[in-house]
Amino acid sequence: MKTRHLIFVLLSAVLLLPGCKSTKTLLPSVSGKAGEIIVVMEKPDWEDSLGGDVRDLLACDCPWLAQKEPLYNLVNVVPSAFVDLFKVHRNIILFQVGPQIDSVGIIYKHDVWAAPQCVIQLSAPTSAQASELLKEKGPMIVSSIEQAERDRVIRNTLRYEEHAIYPKVAEVFGGSPHFPSGYKLRKITEDFAWIADDKQVYQDVFIYRYPVEKEPFTLEKIIAHRNAVLQDNVPGMFDGTYMTTSEFFTPTLEYLKYRGRDLVQVRGMWEVQNDFMGGPFVSHSFYSADGSEILVAEAWVYAPQFDKRQYLRQVESILYSWEWKKMQEKAEN
Repeated sequence: MKTRHLIFVLLSAVLLLPGCKSTKTLLPSVSGKAGEIIVVMEKPDWEDSLGGDVRDLLACDCPWLAQKEPLYNLVNVVPSAFVDLFKVHRNIILFQVGPQIDSVGIIYKHDVWAAPQCVIQLSAPTSAQASELLKEKGPMIVSSIEQAERDRVIRNTLRYEEHAIYPKVAEVFGGSPHFPSGYKLRKITEDFAWIADDKQVYQDVFIYRYPVEKEPFTLEKIIAHRNAVLQDNVPGMFDGTYMTTSEFFTPTLEYLKYRGRDLVQVRGMWEVQNDFMGGPFVSHSFYSADGSEILVAEAWVYAPQFDKRQYLRQVESILYSWEWKKMQEKAEN
């Protein structure tokens, strides 16, 4: 069965999904809420183990939040009801399961019925084989949807950018993320910047730097520098209070590569020393353009009365829009 996998993928790409012509067509904008996925699957499979495996993968507890929120919100649609109304959704996972399918395969497509859209199709003769494929490719499926959600935020950021912020931050740090309308440059010094969107919730970004030292990307050193920088730059509402890293939730560290940049990502919870404020944060640590310093771009959220998953996804996505100043200048010329 594996020997036919490549043939099946290629044929599926041509026969089972539209949008494969070389001619560009105008597509409608996607519908649906951010963080939502349409799962096209027969009801018996949805209510059985295959549906359970989908929920375990995509509706599990979001791993970087203190409160329970699902990683994604799932909506099941049976194939016979998968009409135009659902085909323009932002994220779609199509399951084709049955004896008429003679091989096992998965394909990833973009902008099939709408734009910017993520469509993933899994095909298998039996539900058991579909479950096996889902478990095998689970990390790639999650990564593809996460990237699609992130790219939509960056696309809208660039479309509605607060243009005054980038040059001021890039002048100090040699580069900067791009920020959408509504963000304000709250503070900037020679080694620290605070860009804030403080409306009904706080969705803020810190950028800071410090000299390179031996083994700079250990979790212990990243958190130690973080705490020192925030104590000096982010005071709380009362004397003797300041932002720091919560010790109740153990931060996690992950090495990433994104568009040619090597990043060290840390997720954790922040709190205010001697106060009762807190929330999630995610930081990206990386070398400066000349390699002499460590730069950190960090996103955090304070939303005590709201679910935080989407707020954090939105501001975290801004970090991925980082652009070095020379690259920006080259693009403008």
